[in-house]
Amino acid sequence: MIEFIKNLLKQKEGIRLEFKEAKEKLPENLFETICAFLNREGGSIMLGVTDDGTCIGVAPELVGKFSAEISSLSNNKNKLDPPFILFPSIAEIKRTKIIHIQVPASSQVHKCNGVIFDRSADGDFRVTDTAKIAELHNRKKAHFTEGIIYPALAKKDFVKELFPKIRNLIRSNKPNHPWLALDDQQLFVTSGLYKKDYQTNKEGFTLAAALLLGKEETIQNILPHYKIDALVRKQNLERYDDRLIIRTNLIDAYDLLMGFIEKHLPDKFYMEGATRISIREKIFREVVANLIVHREYTNAHSASLIIYTDRIEVLNANNPNGSGPISINNFTPFPKNPTISKFFVQLGRVEELGSGLINVERYLKLYSKNSTPVFIEDYVFKTIIPTEVEGTIHVAIGEADTIGVALDAVLAGGVSGGVSGGISGGVSNDVKNRLMEILGFLLQNNGAKLAEIEKKIKLTHRTAERYIRVLRSLKVIKFVGAAKTGRYIVTKIFMDKVNQKEA
Repeated sequence: MIEFIKNLLKQKEGIRLEFKEAKEKLPENLFETICAFLNREGGSIMLGVTDDGTCIGVAPELVGKFSAEISSLSNNKNKLDPPFILFPSIAEIKRTKIIHIQVPASSQVHKCNGVIFDRSADGDFRVTDTAKIAELHNRKKAHFTEGIIYPALAKKDFVKELFPKIRNLIRSNKPNHPWLALDDQQLFVTSGLYKKDYQTNKEGFTLAAALLLGKEETIQNILPHYKIDALVRKQNLERYDDRLIIRTNLIDAYDLLMGFIEKHLPDKFYMEGATRISIREKIFREVVANLIVHREYTNAHSASLIIYTDRIEVLNANNPNGSGPISINNFTPFPKNPTISKFFVQLGRVEELGSGLINVERYLKLYSKNSTPVFIEDYVFKTIIPTEVEGTIHVAIGEADTIGVALDAVLAGGVSGGVSGGISGGVSNDVKNRLMEILGFLLQNNGAKLAEIEKKIKLTHRTAERYIRVLRSLKVIKFVGAAKTGRYIVTKIFMDKVNQKEA
């Protein structure tokens, strides 16, 4: 995200960008600008920056306090009505700390201190004329269909088991999140899933509420065309090798799609600093989340995620904000379903608006060498992720190379100590690479059978047994279970050596 912020600082203030000085206190008009951004196209507010883009910073001792105040006030109906909770991020630029507030466009009309504000290229302005207020409401309703109210929707139409699930997800993401203190109805209102149309006096649960938490029959009654089609087309390109049709709510749909991806795409073990991460998850949590939160659900075009041998293609109906390929350098983050997007942010499944494209491009280079994702904006949004989904599992190690260093130490001790495990003449680079491939596979699939290792690493039975003997003799892996059904796992002894290297 730091690249995104640096790019913003090179730009001039405009309808979607505002710089504000905030050295010792929050600007008095900050929430007027937040309100205006919510009511127009959204955008970024940078605190600690002068009008010409110079970073003067926020007092370091006040950064945390200001961030907490912004989150608290954005969730306070007396300040911002209806509330729209925001979580600012902190960035260090040229040895100064600035606060970045990502404000999405909202599907609702908001007031700050009882006054509606709108945004233009010249700044924020009050909206008091009745006709202008009506125009603002109508524009929101026409563009953001997720806010359509269904008065007949009732609590019985929602999956009650989802409420503890979403609270657990919110708690895991932010233990002190203010939504955790709300009952179910308060949660609906605060999150924008239950609202009142002040023009028609109609109130009730919205389309976003039905999609996020509704029973399958509820969603099908409202949107009979709704489905997500996940396919594997490696062998049978006309039909499919495997298929998953999803018609359930968006909370469960996310988990089902991630499970389908984990089933059919390999992962790569990677160290980011001292932390082990799944590159597959880093890439595809963004891809899946974008499919879900930016889809135009009133369009009958079904969403699809197709896994080919050399790429993954994702298609979903879209309410475009332009046309053609987009990249980090030319895209403008714009939420298609701000209420759904906001809900996923609170669950920890989506980060700041615009982060998805940046994260996919960053981690794809580690997952599939020299690959670049393609994003094409149109009425059907298309994402193409080139990737090597076949072939040998490679172990991608971060700068510390902790796994390799730990294995080197074990190999050196084993050879000098006379432990060979059937490898004569010392351990060559080729042998070490094979051992690393097996170890990498077991780190991702702890508890694999010998046949699974042979198939994945493409080794003959005799060769696989030989390398397994080496790793077992060095106490890197061990066999557990019965002779016919047992599996191989990485030993605690070896992982302790890895952790020592990390430390």
